Amino acid sequence: MLVPQHSPITDRKIRFALVGCGRIANNHFGALEAHADRAEIVDVCDVDPVALQAAVERTGARGHTNLASLLASSDADIVILTTPSGLHPNQSIACSEAGFHVMTEKPMATRWQDGLRMVEAADKAGRRLFVVKQNRRNATLQLLKRAMEAGRFGRIYMVNVNVFWTRPQSYYDAADWRGTWEFDGGAFMNQASHYVDLLDWLIGPVESVQAYTATLERNIEVEDTGVVSVKWRSGALGSMNVTMLTYPKNLEGSITILGEKGSIRVGGMAVNEIQHWEFAEPHEMDEEIKAASYATTSVYGFGHPLYYDNVIKVMRGEADPETDGREGLKSLELLIAMYLSARDGRRVSLPLDY
Repeated sequence: MLVPQHSPITDRKIRFALVGCGRIANNHFGALEAHADRAEIVDVCDVDPVALQAAVERTGARGHTNLASLLASSDADIVILTTPSGLHPNQSIACSEAGFHVMTEKPMATRWQDGLRMVEAADKAGRRLFVVKQNRRNATLQLLKRAMEAGRFGRIYMVNVNVFWTRPQSYYDAADWRGTWEFDGGAFMNQASHYVDLLDWLIGPVESVQAYTATLERNIEVEDTGVVSVKWRSGALGSMNVTMLTYPKNLEGSITILGEKGSIRVGGMAVNEIQHWEFAEPHEMDEEIKAASYATTSVYGFGHPLYYDNVIKVMRGEADPETDGREGLKSLELLIAMYLSARDGRRVSLPLDY
């Protein structure tokens, strides 16, 4: 593992700049506000003057109408990219080459080679590349991860992931980039990417996938619905079912794991409820089930502040990164394999050709 060349920052707050002041940016502003004792936002950037002004008013940061202006004058340590996904690669590379660390929202890129270029640019510049995977920090999934690491399931037999949400046509029509191959990706790439991440993070390396995708209702380039069969290197089998056409609102984001010595289901609208938890042997973590579940009306969960806590600790020299660029490549590789399978009507094996 390559270690970026920079000294820990311990004598001041970590300085952040944010590019792309749209929908998800508010989660980042809220997370930074929660860590105001250790972090501050010094620059914001957007091509939309209304969004930019709102961000300036909320944060008190300097406003920029383009990335070049920000990079030329900012004293930030990290640039956060909350722009359309297809813009991430070139923006991330520009930030790395200008000497900034980068934090990018999911997915890190919409093309496999672009993701590789982002990691290579950060390595060459000796800068860090963080990829936001805030759902990993949700209490329900943290408890499930601990059960996996403790070997409580024994051998894993079957895994099923469901993402039954809705995105009306008005959602896609609200911005030209939404629902496009170049800038957005479809139901798998955009809305369900955090759930694709669970396939490797929780279960382990994937051997192969076989996918079908369809655009059944929305007037978009990409898929609004898809299914994929998964085979892990361990021999476990599974499937993932995704649609943005659920009537009349978001219904379910869940993962079910069936193993030799345990069965669990974490469901709710966004893996926020432990609905079944049964193992052959009791463990002290079983007492945490009720406390781990939480109510939510948001598919984003509450993981952004916890994600930022790790990033700040990394910059202070107090922790290792939980999701860096190489970790981000794992879910991107899975996503690209799914799309290749659906496009070509074949089973796609991993790893992909570099």
